[in-house]
Amino acid sequence: MRLFGKTNIDFMGKRRMWYLVSATVILAGMVSLFIKGVDYGIDFLGGTELVVQFQQPVEIGDVRAAMDRIGYGRSEIKEFGSDRDILIQTAEKGEGTVVADNIRTALKDHFPTNPYEVLKEDKVGPKIGAELRRNALYAVIASLIAIWLYIGFRFKFVFGVGAVVALFHDVLVVLGLISIFDGVLNLEISQNMIAAFLTLVGLSVNDTVVIFDRIRENQKIFRSMPLYELINKSLNETLSRTIITSGTIFIVLTVLLVFGGEVNRGFAFALTIGIITGTYSSIYLASATVIEWAARTKKKAELID
Repeated sequence: MRLFGKTNIDFMGKRRMWYLVSATVILAGMVSLFIKGVDYGIDFLGGTELVVQFQQPVEIGDVRAAMDRIGYGRSEIKEFGSDRDILIQTAEKGEGTVVADNIRTALKDHFPTNPYEVLKEDKVGPKIGAELRRNALYAVIASLIAIWLYIGFRFKFVFGVGAVVALFHDVLVVLGLISIFDGVLNLEISQNMIAAFLTLVGLSVNDTVVIFDRIRENQKIFRSMPLYELINKSLNETLSRTIITSGTIFIVLTVLLVFGGEVNRGFAFALTIGIITGTYSSIYLASATVIEWAARTKKKAELID
């Protein structure tokens, strides 16, 4: 199925303009990270998490008032699927189940006529949280290195470099935008968010591999064609597939972002931005890196298997 007919868009002719756009977005994100930073969930900071289900609907403001009375006013409180199910996360530390017991007592006292049931209770210590932060960083870096080796082995070294440049770009853009919009959408770095980063890395490299495959095929067929024209031709030939694949994923993620509730908001936001940057970077960064390398080394022939 082709969404578009035969196109002849000069993608590579606009690449330097898009370099500037990428640099601007990344710079804004880095400034925000330096000034604001990001909020970590209890997965990485340590703390206590409870999911409680009330018999009758409750207001988030009323639950927050109950937490204020026991000094847990900075807790994260969200609806967990319905207005009867509430997620309470607090970074308060205490021995054993002291923090969870305090929360239960506060809810019981504040809602005497609305009984509740604890559906889930988790506690993460600060040392475990620090270890999880470190392991999450290692996981993202390891995935980038593994992809670089895979692409470099399957194609040529410069293709692997192009793929990793695009993936680093995607991660930095999404991380920066999370920091920028954190105050508006209440985004926090949690294990779900790390899963979103790893997923967007996979989605982005999948699109990049499809484009690289078409470039390699066309190199064997059109050996005398200049690399600039050949890459543009390959991008135009894969454009319909890229729009259909990325577009359908984007629609699903947008629905999840709008209707998925606060619990899924961080995951959906990261992937929604990631599918946009992943599609864009496969064209204007991964493919453009091959052109820039060939232009500087004059070794187009070496790119052909």
